[in-house]
Amino acid sequence: MEDESGAYPSYLALLESGELAARRDRALAMLESCSLCPRACGVNRLGGEKGVCRVARRAVVSSAHAHFGEEAPLVGTAGSGTIFFSGCNLKCLFCQNYEISHLLAGDETSANRLAFLMLRIQEMGCHNLNLVTPTHVLPQILEALEIAAGRGLRLPLVYNTGGYDSIEAIRLLDGIVDIYMPDVKYLSAEAAAKYSGAADYPEVIREATREMHRQVGDLEIAADGIARRGLLVRHLVMPGMLGDVKEIAAFLAGEISRDTYINVMAQYRPEYLASEHPPLDRPLSRDEWTLAVRLARAAGLRRFDES
Repeated sequence: MEDESGAYPSYLALLESGELAARRDRALAMLESCSLCPRACGVNRLGGEKGVCRVARRAVVSSAHAHFGEEAPLVGTAGSGTIFFSGCNLKCLFCQNYEISHLLAGDETSANRLAFLMLRIQEMGCHNLNLVTPTHVLPQILEALEIAAGRGLRLPLVYNTGGYDSIEAIRLLDGIVDIYMPDVKYLSAEAAAKYSGAADYPEVIREATREMHRQVGDLEIAADGIARRGLLVRHLVMPGMLGDVKEIAAFLAGEISRDTYINVMAQYRPEYLASEHPPLDRPLSRDEWTLAVRLARAAGLRRFDES
């Protein structure tokens, strides 16, 4: 049951017991009057209707490949096997991947085709299966995962999310996801409403992060340097918003764990509509990023991505 690196993907036990199929069915039922995320659009996606995410019954896939730009414990020597899903339940006006999330670049994909992509990533030798922007297509992922696991998929799952996830959906993933990787954007309701169209984001991300950590704990990294299980948090530092860095770090250190593995990301650049919204209309300065890291350390966090 183990993969070549010695990891035991969580979902295999649920596949054998039939629970993975039961979770798939529960997730699919949520599409009939969609309540997958906190927006709870209520549209019938099984019938072809579309809500905020603009995706109906079938997932839309932009790309699937070995990615070497992720965090070091995911990339290793063989890369992280990423599947980029198009569409998103957040409307971030600074989105760095807006062609995918907002413009829906990609192709509608059946469960069998998605399972094929999962298995192809395994054949590439990647260390994990990294599901990018998965929130709105969780049922479609579970459909494909059951097929792929039945055909020999053994890669650990990385849930690479913007963090606007309902607790009901995250609980469906208990025992399925090995590594949660939420991008904790802000803890300011004003900023969340203004820049992502989701004033409740701070409340949602706090609850979701707590549940993710409850399921998988702190990030576990094996002797070969590859992450096996746990929580890995990202925060994209944005210009003029260092107050959020301080608040996020305090939340993680105080309510999650001082050993939360965090990537304080410096690669912000003004994309999509950011040029119309100062201070997001300029790149992040080196001094701002340096201060952000200092603030995170001062809050008590002690595990940082150094890649």
